[in-house]
Amino acid sequence: MGIQLQGALSAIITPFSGGQIDEGALRALIDWQIEQGVSGIVPTGTTGESATLSHEEHRRVVEIVVDQAKGRVPVVAGTGSNNTAEAVSLTKHAKDSGAAASLQISPYYNKPTQEGLYRHFATIAEEADLPILLYNIPGRTSILIAPETTIRLAKVTNVIGIKEATGSMDYTSEVLAALGPDNFIVLSGDDSLTLPLMAIGAKGTITASANVIPNQMSEICRLCLAGDFAAAREIHLKVFDLIKTLFCETNPIPVKTGVELLGRGKAEFRLPLTPMSDTGRARLETEMKKLGLIG
Repeated sequence: MGIQLQGALSAIITPFSGGQIDEGALRALIDWQIEQGVSGIVPTGTTGESATLSHEEHRRVVEIVVDQAKGRVPVVAGTGSNNTAEAVSLTKHAKDSGAAASLQISPYYNKPTQEGLYRHFATIAEEADLPILLYNIPGRTSILIAPETTIRLAKVTNVIGIKEATGSMDYTSEVLAALGPDNFIVLSGDDSLTLPLMAIGAKGTITASANVIPNQMSEICRLCLAGDFAAAREIHLKVFDLIKTLFCETNPIPVKTGVELLGRGKAEFRLPLTPMSDTGRARLETEMKKLGLIG
């Protein structure tokens, strides 16, 4: 399969300051994430607010992350689009920048057929010539990559796996029953489902929560990969309430607020995202205090 991706890959935020990318905060956050044990960095995804980055900013964030990671962990750049040609262009740039792989969101709004999805991803994989992970999150895109389409795409060169965020255990079971867990990478796209998905063959997670609890998310994955599900469950149950709170408002609003509470960046957003509600922020502070993350 070539590249192996496993463990907790951090879906990193894009820090802003005064409306611009805060490069210093981003670089410092990457260093801290790697020190805390994450297995990879995933910039310019949903958590990285890619939807409100210009193409120039998008490319710059990928370049910064690759440069700062310095080969210590793989960088999986979010380079998907509902426009196949645009996705190819962004993916080629990620490859030229030194990214190890790319994360490809399913096309949103235009709602392609399953054949359209197949041709979209196959074209990116072939033309950009960079390993890609499919990203299945119908709650965001309104379209499901059907299991049979994923199984079909697994035969395409450079399609190495999927970030699975349907919330369905059966989806992963069906895909891995057909392909085998050692032949196709499944990474959880739902942080709270990391443990159960790994119990049926997923290799880890692409996690927004790692922005706030990188060590805990990394340990859950490490223990699962080692077969120690009892110890992983202990951490999972300890952080479960915080993880749910980190998604109590639209991602990445709570996650970015958590990063601010840690003193590692500003909770600054671009419209249409807005700051966290006072009620939500108070709930987040309470959960972070319970875990001793803040005073």
